[in-house]
Amino acid sequence: MASCAVDGGCASDYIAIAISAVCFILLLSRLILPFAIHKIPLPKRSSFWIPVIQIFASFNLLLSIVMSVNFLKFEKRHWWQSCYAWAVWIEAPLGFGLLLSCRISQAFQLYYIFVKRCLPPIRSYIFLPLILLPWIAGAALMHVKKPLNDRCHMGTQWIIPVVSLHAIYVAILVGFTGAIRHIEFRFDELRDLWQGILVSASSIGVWVAAYILNEIHDDISWLQVVSRFALLVTASILVLSFFSISSSQPLLSQISLRKREPLAFETMGQALGIPNSGLLLPREPAPVIDPNEPLDKLLMNKRFRQSFMSFADSCLAGESVHFYEEVHELGKIPVDDPVRRIYMARHIIDKYITAGATMEVNISHRSRQAILTTSNLAQPNLFNDALNELIQLMKMNLANDYWSSTYFMKFKEEASMRSHELQQMTSWNSPTPRLSSVHGVDDPFHQEQEP
Repeated sequence: MASCAVDGGCASDYIAIAISAVCFILLLSRLILPFAIHKIPLPKRSSFWIPVIQIFASFNLLLSIVMSVNFLKFEKRHWWQSCYAWAVWIEAPLGFGLLLSCRISQAFQLYYIFVKRCLPPIRSYIFLPLILLPWIAGAALMHVKKPLNDRCHMGTQWIIPVVSLHAIYVAILVGFTGAIRHIEFRFDELRDLWQGILVSASSIGVWVAAYILNEIHDDISWLQVVSRFALLVTASILVLSFFSISSSQPLLSQISLRKREPLAFETMGQALGIPNSGLLLPREPAPVIDPNEPLDKLLMNKRFRQSFMSFADSCLAGESVHFYEEVHELGKIPVDDPVRRIYMARHIIDKYITAGATMEVNISHRSRQAILTTSNLAQPNLFNDALNELIQLMKMNLANDYWSSTYFMKFKEEASMRSHELQQMTSWNSPTPRLSSVHGVDDPFHQEQEP
């Protein structure tokens, strides 16, 4: 026991490494499987790179613990095996510090979007390095002072500031999470968020206790073995539970952007799952499209909007119509459901408004800044000015060409066919005399034979 406690390679060390490897494989599967199996499109911007950075930080944290706390029996002959490379730089700024900073950055975004109801004043790619600076400064100070011994343990006077830095970041994360506690997330999302925070905080508590014991009591062999086992196992649980907290996208993973309402069936056939043949059910009349009508009025018709959108996409100018479509869907969300309105507004801003967005629309700087600096993402008229500008742009660049395109000809043909089918249904559904084959007193409904 004494030999492996100093040099590494105890049976418990290999068990801890195996548990750590399993947890990291599960961590990778939680990142990859939703995209590989369910074909979920890759998110953009911080929604993608922050989870990836979390995976990177988790790997650094686990590997640095293995390399710096004598889990494996090897001699440190090279500079990259030194204590200051693993126990100072990789474990602190690039491991635990980066992991906590990613979570704080996500909670910071949630706080401003759902509590302040406005976009965060600092973008994530700026906020994350800023909040990581104390860890970098602390690592640089330790590298200069050289407080570590040959077993990568530091003196008692360094334990208090190091543990205090860990505790401050945990407190910041819990504080931001507590600030959004009153938001009514769907499907108990907030409850799951708090459960993840509590599990993570408990893991951090055990991890810090094991860390302190391992650093201070390096003369007690059995305590060294037990403490480093607890150190790696709790770190493995920590990184897995941290990634499982779905706080980066509170609504995307659980609910649709559209409101889920109880199913209402218009006919018994629909309730029973009988396919609609279209013969006996009334259909809405085919719309009569007049090119002289205002474009904003024509776009209210869903069939026309889909046809016009297909034409715009063929001209590589469909982002304006797609923007209109999503703003139209946003208008269907009730005003008394601000969480979903805020989330979808943020989705539209990231997709169409932000400079460099995937489908950035061509609007004036004034309208763009009014949206990006809004004080309330849930206001109903947030995109009105931008929408009016884009409708005018579509009138000048797309509308005239659409009326002479094959897309409009196809739309007119389909509308004519629907109108013809509707006339046939009307004639087939007209009432006809029904004769009774039952006579006299045998007729249970006392019907009289019609001539």
